[in-house]
Amino acid sequence: MKDTEIYPDEILIDSENIPKFDIQQFEGRLEKPITKKTFWFLSFFLGLLLFFLFTKIFYLQIVQGKALAERGEKNSLRQEIVLPPRAIISDRRGIKLAWDEGESRNYIDLSGFSHILGYTGLPSKEDLETEGALLMNEKIGKDGIEKKYENVLRGTPGVKLVEVDSQHNITSESVQSLPQSAENFNLTIDSRIQSHFFQIMASVAKGYNFQGGAGIILDANTGEVLSLVSWPEYDPKNLESFLGDKSKSFLNRAIAGLYAPGSIIKPLIALGALNEGTISPEKQIFSSGSISIPNPFFPDKQSVFHDWRPNGWCDMRRALAVSSDVYFYEVGGGFEGQRGLGIGKIEEYAEKFGLTSKTGIDLYGEEQGTVPSPELKAKSNTSDKIWRVGDTYNASIGQGYFHITPIEMAVYVTAIANNGKIIKPYLVARSSASNLEAELPSEIAIPEEYFQIVKEGMRMAVTEGTATALNVARVNIAAKTGTAQIDPVKKTVNSWVIGFFPYENPKYVFTVVMEKGPASSATGASYIMSQLIEWMSIYTPEYLK
Repeated sequence: MKDTEIYPDEILIDSENIPKFDIQQFEGRLEKPITKKTFWFLSFFLGLLLFFLFTKIFYLQIVQGKALAERGEKNSLRQEIVLPPRAIISDRRGIKLAWDEGESRNYIDLSGFSHILGYTGLPSKEDLETEGALLMNEKIGKDGIEKKYENVLRGTPGVKLVEVDSQHNITSESVQSLPQSAENFNLTIDSRIQSHFFQIMASVAKGYNFQGGAGIILDANTGEVLSLVSWPEYDPKNLESFLGDKSKSFLNRAIAGLYAPGSIIKPLIALGALNEGTISPEKQIFSSGSISIPNPFFPDKQSVFHDWRPNGWCDMRRALAVSSDVYFYEVGGGFEGQRGLGIGKIEEYAEKFGLTSKTGIDLYGEEQGTVPSPELKAKSNTSDKIWRVGDTYNASIGQGYFHITPIEMAVYVTAIANNGKIIKPYLVARSSASNLEAELPSEIAIPEEYFQIVKEGMRMAVTEGTATALNVARVNIAAKTGTAQIDPVKKTVNSWVIGFFPYENPKYVFTVVMEKGPASSATGASYIMSQLIEWMSIYTPEYLK
């Protein structure tokens, strides 16, 4: 008889492995077979998956095998550089001057910006050899800011993987790294002043037959370029039409034009003479219209050095105001009882004021000026190699072997305005180029009271002398004019004006030169600057305060 009773010891022993089953080998476990329904469902799913897999393999290997094999032979993979848009170039107020739109580089539709901004174009053979990692179809800066700051403006290129067929048609592509555009680029230029300055200069040049011109406005304390114009200019959208242009439209006259300065050099002669004790500012020299000295080749004759008019008795302030040539002949080269500064000192002070070296402005193509010296004359192609007192006279009024650029002259007048600090001019705002830092200015060791005497003379030039065109109502200006003769028959001249404003607390300096105009014309550099100041007093009065 079967015993169906359950005893207590049979209940309490389930925590023990009495038979000593190997649990790791699943001994003592009960197994339950899967149902037929589950088995057939899994079999159907795996079969369907295998069907699709073999169908795809059949399609690729048998149906498309030949076509894919040919494509594999003809197609190729390559890495391509993905260029980002060039950075936007803006003026000091955020007005866009240059920007990318689609595949083209666009520029502000105003005249006067070509020599500052420059243009872009495909790299030349020389560019490819010197710049390194450039593409044949990559546009790069060719002039101006576009060229000077090429590495900043172009940003960081990206890379993509491209598959192409034998006909160079893209069949697939994928980006491996994204291109990164550079941050917007701000200049110190005020586009309003820049454009109107150029328009006035162009109008005067065309109306009074000047060959060219340049103008600059600088911050007297920082070196920021508020405006830099060169006339004529080229059109970056139509470069071919300017190739071979006799008017030299590609020449940036503001930084690369070399001109005899004429009388605008006289403040330098005055400062040198004061600092060397050559003359006191109160001593008067009489100008009857000329002085004469023995002719070195014909002792029985006289060499005559003319003033531009009889100017009478002149102390230093009045001599600057009326631009007396006789006064500066005698102060520079000496005459009778008046000791002269001498050519050595003239050269020394020209060097101190930056007239023998490049300013370092952030543009390519800057030229370096030259100042008179016996060594320079000895190397010249003239028959007379000996330096004579007449050469010193000519140097004392900015003639002869003097040749300077407008930007050098702007830095020179900046040093007058700020009492002896030579500041490096720049076009790119420091915030736009993190690698640029303000450079400490060099100091010219001349007492401040001497600078004040020269400033007073330049102010007198505006109120009662040669620069009365700049005697405007809205701001007090100090200035010095210059007229440099550039041909033996004295029919053509370069017309200059330099100066600063406001007179009481100089904030901005200016330089204007008009190239190769008729000597008979009374309209020139001073007129251009006076017209600009009048316009600024209405449309940009913040700069005149």
